[in-house]
Amino acid sequence: MTDQPLVTVAILTYNGEVYLERILQQVTTQHIDGDVEVLVVDSGSTDSTLEIVRKFPSVRLHEIANSEFGHGKTRNLAARLAQGEFIAFLTHDAIPASAHWLKELLAPFAFDPRIVAVMGKQIPRAGCFPLLKYEIQGVFAGFGPDFGTSIFYKDDFVQSEGVLNAISFYSDVNSATRRDFLVNTLPYRDVRYAEDQLFGKDLIEAGYRKAYSGRAAVEHSNDLTLAEYRRRIFDETVGLRQIGFDIPVLTRANRSRLVARGVVGDTLRILRDRDFSWKRKLYWLLVNPVYQVQKWNSYRASTLVDLADEEALRSGSLEHLRKSA
Repeated sequence: MTDQPLVTVAILTYNGEVYLERILQQVTTQHIDGDVEVLVVDSGSTDSTLEIVRKFPSVRLHEIANSEFGHGKTRNLAARLAQGEFIAFLTHDAIPASAHWLKELLAPFAFDPRIVAVMGKQIPRAGCFPLLKYEIQGVFAGFGPDFGTSIFYKDDFVQSEGVLNAISFYSDVNSATRRDFLVNTLPYRDVRYAEDQLFGKDLIEAGYRKAYSGRAAVEHSNDLTLAEYRRRIFDETVGLRQIGFDIPVLTRANRSRLVARGVVGDTLRILRDRDFSWKRKLYWLLVNPVYQVQKWNSYRASTLVDLADEEALRSGSLEHLRKSA
């Protein structure tokens, strides 16, 4: 017999008061056979995050200074602190969509011992702007149906960098790994951004397998203003460049083409979208194209910026702006 929990759910927080109480209520009432440890690693919150955590006596709280935070290294820290056989990661704005979320997130590990990581589905929030809503829906629909499990690995089929990047895609907003694997075999790398994409690529190239569970869903979409969205696109694209992804420079002509294609596509989706009232559809038909323009303008800027120019990287970064606030 062992007292080891089946799984540790690790939630990384920084000023996460908006959704954290709902997350903890869901996580602490999951229907699963096995003990669940809940660990919050906070990096210097100044809002009511810590007070919310203390409403849940069973939740372990570990605090670090904001200056010590790193997307990869803080997840590695959580894995070392965790006691579970598995560790599931949630961001402080990802709310499990059901009481079976954790059971479904861990289920693929039983299929094949070579599966070392599982990514769950993300469902955009009701107030999400259309561009981001449709992107999230499209990305996760591409990994497989909600009623099944998809397994990804590298074999002779993978003949190009594009296919490798596709099967390597990984998001740790809603994910789980074998804790021993993360601690002793292949930890996250300490990079500025896109640590999850790099982790996914590292494990695939090392011959391991990862899975996607559409039934392990969370409600998640970034609550961003137009200006914040522009900066987020900059961070994401620069982050991929910094970890070695081949991101070609976006020309002005291709930028215009992508804006036009995005506006037309989103317009058709908005008109068919039953989640929006007619008034809301009219609003988004006017406003959503501005998001498309900002997205591709920022993407172009992120492909042109010199990665050695720290001042330019900070000036365009949402992460730097939030840390400086």
